[in-house]
Amino acid sequence: MKNLCFKLTSLIPKDTTMSKRVMRDQDQLDQAFNYIKELQGRVEKLKQKKEMRSMTADLHFLLVEVRSMDSTLLVSFVSGSRSSYMFRKVIGVLEEEGAEVTSASFNLVGGRIFHTIHCQAFCPRIGLEPSSVNEKLKKLAC
Repeated sequence: MKNLCFKLTSLIPKDTTMSKRVMRDQDQLDQAFNYIKELQGRVEKLKQKKEMRSMTADLHFLLVEVRSMDSTLLVSFVSGSRSSYMFRKVIGVLEEEGAEVTSASFNLVGGRIFHTIHCQAFCPRIGLEPSSVNEKLKKLAC
């Protein structure tokens, strides 16, 4: 048991321990317990920070690309894994610009969603303005 106590106290950083000769075994165990509790608190805080970062990253696009092919548009964007909200917003922007969605697909890779939307103009004579769509999507991404 004494060897295990010694191993435990040797794992505690030197700046948090008192002189090892002065400390009793109970004091050493108490200090190890307090240090472990402190580390658990730090781990919890880091987990919360990570979760907050992932939530804010999910609210924004990571990449937006609009390509024009004749009378159709191909819109590609990457978003966070919990952002169906952003997909609906993109569809709304496309409809505002006079586009009709013909197909949409997505792939989930490593916590990010890669969306691809094909659309064409409601009225082929009027057409679509890719630069306007791209500008509105970039504003939406911010």
